[in-house]
Amino acid sequence: MVMTSILANSARSVGVAEADLEAASSMAAAGGISPVLALIENGAVDERAFTKDLAGQLGWSWIETPQPEPDDMAELKRMIPARFAVRHQVFPVGFDRAGESTAPHKLVLVCHDPCDLLARQAVARHSELPVRWCLTPRTELLNAIQQLYGVGADTFDALIASRGGSADDLHLRDEANIIDGEDEDASVVKFVNQIIREALAQKATDIHVEPQPDSLRIRYRIDGFLHEIPVPENIKQLQAAVIARIKVMSKLDIAEKRLPQDGRIHLKAEGQSIDVRVACIPSVEGESMSLRLLGQERFTLDRLGLSEGHRQKIENLLAKPNGIVLVTGPTGSGKSTTLYTFLSQLNSIHRRIVTIEDPVENKLPGVVQIAVKSEIGLTFASGLRSILRGDPNVVMVGEIRDLETAEIAVRASLTGHLVFSTLHTNDAIGGITRLIEMGVKPFLVSSSVRAFLAQRLVRCLCGSCKTPAKYTNADLAKLGFMEAKGKKLFQATAGGCQQCRGTGYSGRVALYEIAIMTPAMQTLVSQRAMDAELQTQARKDGFTTMREYGLQKALDGVTTLDEVSRVTSEEVE
Repeated sequence: MVMTSILANSARSVGVAEADLEAASSMAAAGGISPVLALIENGAVDERAFTKDLAGQLGWSWIETPQPEPDDMAELKRMIPARFAVRHQVFPVGFDRAGESTAPHKLVLVCHDPCDLLARQAVARHSELPVRWCLTPRTELLNAIQQLYGVGADTFDALIASRGGSADDLHLRDEANIIDGEDEDASVVKFVNQIIREALAQKATDIHVEPQPDSLRIRYRIDGFLHEIPVPENIKQLQAAVIARIKVMSKLDIAEKRLPQDGRIHLKAEGQSIDVRVACIPSVEGESMSLRLLGQERFTLDRLGLSEGHRQKIENLLAKPNGIVLVTGPTGSGKSTTLYTFLSQLNSIHRRIVTIEDPVENKLPGVVQIAVKSEIGLTFASGLRSILRGDPNVVMVGEIRDLETAEIAVRASLTGHLVFSTLHTNDAIGGITRLIEMGVKPFLVSSSVRAFLAQRLVRCLCGSCKTPAKYTNADLAKLGFMEAKGKKLFQATAGGCQQCRGTGYSGRVALYEIAIMTPAMQTLVSQRAMDAELQTQARKDGFTTMREYGLQKALDGVTTLDEVSRVTSEEVE
């Protein structure tokens, strides 16, 4: 009763209405959960303000960001192992020492729920020392546990213990490739699944498992940047087991360790289908694994974040009955997403759409998708030639790499097909030069290509914590954006917030430039005009560069000038 009264007083002091308090109480009683969790999960209370007030009423210390004392880390891990910390949601931050003594007097533990009496009883039985309790928000507690022990550390402890301290001869079973509901006894399966689950929770696009001389490094690519994640100590013992498990999941040859291999994993996580593309590369320290996480995404024009002018140009291009639309840019610039979006817009019962890709990244319902298999002679050129015999309306070629593929694509466009493909060039105008250098005759380029698009990806500012930016004239000159002088701009907040995982950024958006092949441009291309002439004519036709497009995104508060400069700096003379 005393604790219930304290909780109610704290909730009222931070502005919780009586109706919400009663609803949380009913939720706790019906669901058999703690009243603290009921208040937080019901969305009735600000967790930080509530736990801070609650700590004061209990006479406990409140710690906003729990961090252990560096000198005590080894002893803290010994006293509170990873499995215990994860199971009971407690975190050791240090010791209280009496007077001048260096010997520990009390163990300082952090929790997020003072109503969890089972956890406190377990600590009392387990701890060698009396405990001083502190309170912290749940998110901060879970982050602290992960940072101290590493992702999957509780499973790692169980795994080592089950093998008597050695992980050299771990037995692997080919379990169903399902993240949810895995066999609890198959510790290595659970460990790998925790790595994948955490990547999905952080919205990572890639997982890189990279053997090092004395460790196994695991990195997530989030919003285009690689982040190293904390892993358990001595994880090097698990290297062979983790890599073997991933190979089993992706149906690769476990015995083959000298040659690169490619595979796929099909997972279910929280009811969502996840497709994982796996690449295994042998290195001097062992096999390196790269996992590309591909969810069941929805490809819509709204997702691309196009400006009104660019969206109108795209819609006009998609309404064309034939011709080629080429998307250019380096690897990882979002070209595939753009092409899938175009196909999704065109996908209807009245159109037959066929693609040939290397590899097929996302599966589109109603679209015939072919994967290149060069080892059996199924190349882009041979596949495209066969596709055209199958009466398609729309064709997508993953990439135009050679003259043969380019010529077949041109022929397809001239015979009434709408063709989409990609090129590796730095800008839209460069796509014209690239096709001609490849051997396509200029008059064919001018008559078959409808537009060249170039794009790059920049990180979006976190909408919850972005702050106004103050750029000096010297800063703007260095970035090459003097035209932004006096304009309102934003920047990422140092340290970020919970929504952006402390980065200040959340998600990415593409910067585009679109060169439409107008009659004037067609004439210049047929005459083999220089890039400078083509650029001048494109300007007259309403062309804007990626830097100009990016500047507008920065002025709209979507991204920062630094991000725009980072991906478009090569354009500055």
